[in-house]
Amino acid sequence: SQATLVACRRSLHKRNGVLEITHEMLERLEAHLTATGEIMVTANMRGNSAEEVAERVLSQTSLCGLQGPTISPVYRSRDGKVAVEYYAINVVVPQKSLYKSIQQLRSIGGSGVLVTKLTYIFDEETPRWRKLLSELGL
Repeated sequence: SQATLVACRRSLHKRNGVLEITHEMLERLEAHLTATGEIMVTANMRGNSAEEVAERVLSQTSLCGLQGPTISPVYRSRDGKVAVEYYAINVVVPQKSLYKSIQQLRSIGGSGVLVTKLTYIFDEETPRWRKLLSELGL
């Protein structure tokens, strides 16, 4: 399917709020299109540090994510003290590579794998919005 945004140039310039609504529409559309076919994979991994876990994750071809994996300590109570033995990793992977990604996670010690569908992935800037502003001379 295809969509076209039709608007009055004068309204975009002069009517209060029209440009902001247009910006939000383009942002949501772009973010939804970016998220199509992508999924978030979360897993726990034992490790001595976040850097050690990152090295293992980045050694796998299908676990590179958007800019790389997000790695966070998993805190637990051990003998009355806070301890970190596991790290949670989050990575966005193409849905078509899901099984390969899970196999790679398991091969480096990943467990408790969760998979979440993504609705939106917002980038730093929306190319369609930048193009519209350019065409409007803004």
